[in-house]
Amino acid sequence: MLKATLEAETREINIQQEFTYQNSSQDTLHELYFNDWTHAYSDKKTALAKRFAEDFKKSLHLAKPEERGSTQIFGMADFEFRALSWKRTREKDLIRIQLNSPLPPGESLKMYFTYTINLPPNRYTPYGYDSKGDYYLKDWYLSPAVYDGTWQLYSNKNLEDLYTGSTNTNINFTFPDSLYLGTNFNEVNITQYPTKQVASLKGENRKSCDIILNTRNRFVKHVTPYLIVVTDIQSGKYDEISQGISINRITQFIHENLGDFPYEQLLVSEIDFNKNPLYGLNQLPSFIRPYQEQFQFEMKFLKTALISYLRETLFLNPRKEQWVSDAIVNYLMINFVDTYYRDQKLLGKLSSIWGVRNFNIAQMPFNDQYPFLYMLTARKNLDQRLTTPNDSLIKFNQKIANNYKAGLGLSYLAAYTSPEEINKSIKEFYNTYKLQSVTPKDFENTVVSNVSQNVSWFFDTYVNTDKRIDFKIKKVVKTEDSLQVILKNKTGTNVPISLFGLRKDSVISRYWFSDITVLDTVPIPNNMEDRLVLNYDQKIPEFNQRDNWKSLIGFFSSNKKLKLQFLKDAENPYYNQIFYMPVAGFNVYDGISPGLRLTNKTFLEKPFVVVLAPSFALKERALVGSGGINYRKYLQKSGLYVVNFSLNASSFHFQTNSRYSTITPSIGFGWRPDDLISNERKSLVFRYVNVLRDIDPSLDIETDPDYSVFNARYNHYNNGIINYFSWFADAQYSANFTKLAFNLEYRKLFDNNTQLNLRFFAGKFIRNETNSDFFSFALDRPTDYLFDYNYLGRSEESGITSQQIIIAEGGFKSQLENPFANDWIVTTNASINLWRWIELYGDLGYVKNKGIDPRFVYDSGIRLNLVTDYFELYLPLYSNKGWEIAQPDYDEKIRFVVTISPKTLIGLFTRKWF
Repeated sequence: MLKATLEAETREINIQQEFTYQNSSQDTLHELYFNDWTHAYSDKKTALAKRFAEDFKKSLHLAKPEERGSTQIFGMADFEFRALSWKRTREKDLIRIQLNSPLPPGESLKMYFTYTINLPPNRYTPYGYDSKGDYYLKDWYLSPAVYDGTWQLYSNKNLEDLYTGSTNTNINFTFPDSLYLGTNFNEVNITQYPTKQVASLKGENRKSCDIILNTRNRFVKHVTPYLIVVTDIQSGKYDEISQGISINRITQFIHENLGDFPYEQLLVSEIDFNKNPLYGLNQLPSFIRPYQEQFQFEMKFLKTALISYLRETLFLNPRKEQWVSDAIVNYLMINFVDTYYRDQKLLGKLSSIWGVRNFNIAQMPFNDQYPFLYMLTARKNLDQRLTTPNDSLIKFNQKIANNYKAGLGLSYLAAYTSPEEINKSIKEFYNTYKLQSVTPKDFENTVVSNVSQNVSWFFDTYVNTDKRIDFKIKKVVKTEDSLQVILKNKTGTNVPISLFGLRKDSVISRYWFSDITVLDTVPIPNNMEDRLVLNYDQKIPEFNQRDNWKSLIGFFSSNKKLKLQFLKDAENPYYNQIFYMPVAGFNVYDGISPGLRLTNKTFLEKPFVVVLAPSFALKERALVGSGGINYRKYLQKSGLYVVNFSLNASSFHFQTNSRYSTITPSIGFGWRPDDLISNERKSLVFRYVNVLRDIDPSLDIETDPDYSVFNARYNHYNNGIINYFSWFADAQYSANFTKLAFNLEYRKLFDNNTQLNLRFFAGKFIRNETNSDFFSFALDRPTDYLFDYNYLGRSEESGITSQQIIIAEGGFKSQLENPFANDWIVTTNASINLWRWIELYGDLGYVKNKGIDPRFVYDSGIRLNLVTDYFELYLPLYSNKGWEIAQPDYDEKIRFVVTISPKTLIGLFTRKWF
């Protein structure tokens, strides 16, 4: 029983809670644990705050105390009104209550809690209040943790996976009369009073009460023959009558596939949809979404309704066993599209537009998004097993890939057994175990009891491992009345594989084969097929489908045709695809360089990638460009996980009428920890940089025009948004020099929101037989003889492009005299913020040239850190040159960091997902 009063002025909820705890275990309990997930917003050390940091979100870290959520507990007492001793766990959002006397099995204990909840603003998560005066309350009051022999204690990590026992709960909720209420509980009564209203809410055998309060009445109650739905999901371009018809269709579909909903009504809210949207094209602005309004509305409503339906009634452990619910939700969504929208394309109306319809992705059915998006992480070697706990999944897997893989798994199982058997299993499982504590083993037992074939591979391999599925047709031997098909299991994953026989693109035969662990020959009748294809219907999330087919007509017919396509596309396994797209580069010598980029790179990562990008430099009136071949081999999930082989070449101008060309073979090794969420990475790269220069005779170049450098570099970085730490050790060997360098960077965002940036660099020549500073260490602007940096004007000594700075080597911002070191250099760079993105910086160092005493150098100034490493401005104040701010031509002393590479900029937004 709860009495809760929302104070709109202070955004607090005052709660008096009476709770009776029933010990349903076999153990005598001396302590109890309760979830207090509102308190997860209370400071910067909670599990929620750490999770945000992992996702590169620092809004909660930077929040003021009054902008945080918290729970202030005034008292806890037992049924005799004796005070209960309690304390918070290290995670802050779990409470341990020490009982005054042991609680034996089967006994119950009544307790009284008095506390106040300070709601957070909803800018961190959808939970809390917004600027319009609306509220969303979820997991907002104290609820019991689950004890099943051990306490299942999970902190709030913004994963929507509170694990609490089911209770019979009555709530008297008082709130302002200006608000309208929506809830998943049964509304027994709402009584109006001057300036306030009191809602009597009741939930029997429920997990928790969700309350949504809006300043306008957005919720509509739909009474269908199958279910009463309360929803605020609407579509402005889809009329209300049609919405009602669609909701009736969806509730009928859910009822037929799952069964009766055991509660009075189902809450289907816009907020819940926004937490689990339909990722993809339907996240585009509404005016350019490519789908019909009815389809958009029904898919949006269906997904939200299914998630709410199962979350309310299937009492799984949501932190560790979420894959069962995900599998059922996505399997039913796939079936819904197959039933009502079989011809729906992934790109919707765009699929019929000239210039788009020829793309392979435009011809993909809507349901092909499931294997496609799962493969985005599988091809990056970031896929994780379905049984991975929610808080150990990378964000893309937690939100998308693992959900889709789970649904695909049931579709795979249905194709192998029969849809009727799997549909029956799902419905039986739901009706047998709804409103009960249930485990994945119960689901497995239900499926096994309803299918006629051995499906242990599904649970043992598909669900419990991250092994990839990849088969190929190695060879086909024809006889008069049969075909001997040699199948190869490329990964050794022992799961069934389907084989289709096609004649003129029509399926005329279909077979399933199992227990192919390495290589096997399977005989099939010769039905005059002209092509055999593995996994033709793509029910199996196979790693590589490019070798799944074999033509049976003609000697050379097995060779794939070459297909030239504009821009980038999804893989088409029946063609060798080459994509071409316009590109444009820029530097001050070449000017704008329009060109054409040719590559075999598709939306999904491939192990072997070729890129050729010739361009025409308008200023130099000459061909320039770059190209490369790259082969990436993933070894395992953690430890030494990848080896990369590449051969790259480029040719541009570094001065007027002076060209450089590079040819660089390399091999790289990558390491990562077992925890894939971790941002820690290590790499070791060996490369041999060959530079060929064609220099204008009028230029005075002291060094040899051509040179080669062997370079080895070990990198170690952990690029967290609160704590950033990286270092590298670099060695270079050339005919004229040998040098070593060490670079370390550290950034720390303190609890008082002060950010400190530190950098240390040291470099030493072991051997230096050069006669110029071209290969020397530099204080502020390296010569970049390896052509690693994206200088707009690498040889400029004046003008705006000469003010570009890339923080490397010495890392100084002031342009001091004699900035080079041909012996050794040691520098330290530091900055600390004064207000938001305005920082004070300072650099110190020693520069040593051969035959000259070491020279102490320094500078200082203001750093405008607009986007770290992407767009920054440096305004010098004081250095070895004196007060620079008071010197002439100060505008020419300002330095800037700018990133114009689209790939680098995209990484700024995708880093939190992968």
